[in-house]
Amino acid sequence: MAEGREVQWVEVQEGQAGQRIDNFLRTRLKGAPKTLIYRILRKGEVRVNKKRVKVDYRLVNGDLVRIPPLRLAPEEAVREVSENLRNLLAGSVLVEGPGWLVINKPSGLAVHGGSGVKIGLIEALRQVREDLDFLELVHRLDRDTSGCLLLAKSRPALLTLNEALKRRQMNKQYLALVAGRWPARRDYVSVRLDRFEAGNGERRVRVDPQGKVARTRFAVRETFNETTLIEAEPVTGRTHQIRVHAAHAGHPLLGDDKYGSRQGEALAQRLKLPRLFLHAAALTFPEPASGRPVHVKAPLGSELDDVLKRARHLTEKAR
Repeated sequence: MAEGREVQWVEVQEGQAGQRIDNFLRTRLKGAPKTLIYRILRKGEVRVNKKRVKVDYRLVNGDLVRIPPLRLAPEEAVREVSENLRNLLAGSVLVEGPGWLVINKPSGLAVHGGSGVKIGLIEALRQVREDLDFLELVHRLDRDTSGCLLLAKSRPALLTLNEALKRRQMNKQYLALVAGRWPARRDYVSVRLDRFEAGNGERRVRVDPQGKVARTRFAVRETFNETTLIEAEPVTGRTHQIRVHAAHAGHPLLGDDKYGSRQGEALAQRLKLPRLFLHAAALTFPEPASGRPVHVKAPLGSELDDVLKRARHLTEKAR
């Protein structure tokens, strides 16, 4: 990111009112790490109406914000988005409205930076979309999951979409390739899930009677010789929910390095699957301004489509 060499004075607009000052600065200072933003707030280098404010201060329409020049140490700077990633993200927008956009998230890209990730989708997209003063994630996808990801371009839209998410007015449909033949009768999995720290500090999820309620609807889309293409619709939104529920049902996702099986690993190698086979294929949500339902679909990437072609070919050969 380019360093600011002069003090900036920014007047808060109506669509930015109610936003926390730290989130406001993260959007304005595209690429600046959280640690730097917290530091300049703590030192009083950021002023609102010529006064110091705390990290959780919420902006008011008409507030005048002083943003100091940035001096980033090389080790703390968020990486500049590469030209390849810039072009990929610019071409991945599926549909865009006045206060929101849906992107077909690439597999392998974390939705946000942190924990060793220098740049995530949200930081990169803020650099790509310099025309936007506000851009926030409405929900998340796992790093290796591809497909529909919804972002808000204004605070009112974010609040409306967050409320719709809480009221379960959003419908998400995923496609996953699992090991074995998923029985047609098993269309619903409801087991409680609990998050825990693995030995290496990695966060994982396990089935636990004392965990949080988690429910997923499943449907068979296509059956192959040793695998099944299923459609998964999470009723709740727990971390790694689809992956853990499928593994608990005895049919782990192919390409899953956290919850997979040896059988699934062998099948993935045979099908030349290069990644986790989990794709957010469709998303339905109420348009923030009108409330009318918006339906968005994200096509399967060629690497997943090719795997399905190989699965069909192997199934035909086995007959």
